[in-house]
Amino acid sequence: MGNFAYNNPNYIFPQTKTEDFALEAINIGHPLISKADCITNNFNISGWNQMTIVTGANMAGKSTFLRTIGTNILLGTMGAPVFADKFTFTPIEIYSSIRTSDSLAKNESYFYAELKRLKAIINELEKGIPKFILLDEILKGTNSQDKQSGSIELIKHLLQYHFVGIFATHDQALGELINLYPNNVKNACFEISFNNEQMIIDYKIRDGICKNLNATYLMKKMGIIS
Repeated sequence: MGNFAYNNPNYIFPQTKTEDFALEAINIGHPLISKADCITNNFNISGWNQMTIVTGANMAGKSTFLRTIGTNILLGTMGAPVFADKFTFTPIEIYSSIRTSDSLAKNESYFYAELKRLKAIINELEKGIPKFILLDEILKGTNSQDKQSGSIELIKHLLQYHFVGIFATHDQALGELINLYPNNVKNACFEISFNNEQMIIDYKIRDGICKNLNATYLMKKMGIIS
């Protein structure tokens, strides 16, 4: 950690809060992306039982953002500096479902492996230990309607526990949960735009639900479809 601090003199040591959950990040970036190339963001969460639903098109920055938040929390918890201009947080254990994989050796499909990971998260929350939950496009191994209903029910279930979470998804319908849980759900998004048939991505997080998607555009651009 001493070498890490020495090699990153522009990083800062975070401040901690323990009386209530707090996460305030100013110009936070991913430590594995060079400072010259990294697009930084501001982000905050205040209080327990908060779920931020992050929508956005493919390659817009959702997964990298989840990793950015999680990695910097881990660094700060260890006592290392973080990639941010300001970082105040409540030290907390992280549980995630980001890089789940199937296993031929265990005879487990991707979907079953993902369900096992979600069950492990619920088991930990049932013990009453606060967790920071990072979920990236869960339930990819089922059909779209089943995925949507399952994701909505999972978020509703999580809200009864002592936790804070970020849920990255392509499903814009999940953003409607703010109407049912205005005190617990927040919407954020990574938006894309088009200019003269060119896709523009700025990798900046915004409030609200994303409006533009890009799967068909990218397939046409790569000559997969016409």
